[in-house]
Amino acid sequence: MALVEVRNLTKIYPQNQSAFGGKSRGSNEIRAVDDVLLDIHAGETLGLVGESGSGKSTLGRLILRLIEPTSGSVSFEGRDLLAASDSEMRRMRRDMQIIFQDPFASLDPRYRVEDIIAEPLIIHRKLIQDTRTGKDGIRARVVELLRAVGLDDSILKRFPHEFSGGQRQRIGIARALALRPKFIVADEPVSALDVSVGAQIVNLLAQLQREFGLTYLFISHSMPVVRYLSTRIAVMYRGKIVEVGAAEQITGLPQHPYTRSLLEATPEIRP
Repeated sequence: MALVEVRNLTKIYPQNQSAFGGKSRGSNEIRAVDDVLLDIHAGETLGLVGESGSGKSTLGRLILRLIEPTSGSVSFEGRDLLAASDSEMRRMRRDMQIIFQDPFASLDPRYRVEDIIAEPLIIHRKLIQDTRTGKDGIRARVVELLRAVGLDDSILKRFPHEFSGGQRQRIGIARALALRPKFIVADEPVSALDVSVGAQIVNLLAQLQREFGLTYLFISHSMPVVRYLSTRIAVMYRGKIVEVGAAEQITGLPQHPYTRSLLEATPEIRP
């Protein structure tokens, strides 16, 4: 059984207003995600690739139930997320986290680094599984998380505006790891970063996967990045999954014309 099972997942946004606020004639609906079937297996990285506006980020948020679908189902470890109550969903969220695209917008500028990473621990009342308890235990866990992402405890009292984009993204990753999740949606985590910094973050994600036994849904519009990190690749076009397969198969012998066009649009370095 797959860790995450997505069946006939659809998200429709009504489009029933004109540019001037009134109802438009012949209004249409926007099918942001259209009848998606997908399995994500424990321990793998499933790369989700497609151009901007194809529905990738919407699908990631639907899987985590950050937005509600129009129809379909999502199961995590065999449990139906859409049928879960608020209290059940809160417990299940410990195992499912997200790394956001924009490291500048995803961190509260009023919070210090220590408070940002400690917040999920406090909300879920989950301390380190050892003899340490209370505030000291939470701080020790925060320091461990910072070290895991290549930072140290000298930054605990600093604010997000004092860091570069790459450092902020590392802080966001540490926050996502705080509750020891099993599944992480990485929503274009390197698209807002310089190429060299983005490469460091991609390597960090691969390292953390090995250390913590994580499962990723890695969302990106960059085929080279997805090819490097992913076990399997799913290609999304206009809200639909048009091709799924092993990374070597998708990049080496693509079957769908859209997949071929994505690969052809990838720049090559020819000395």
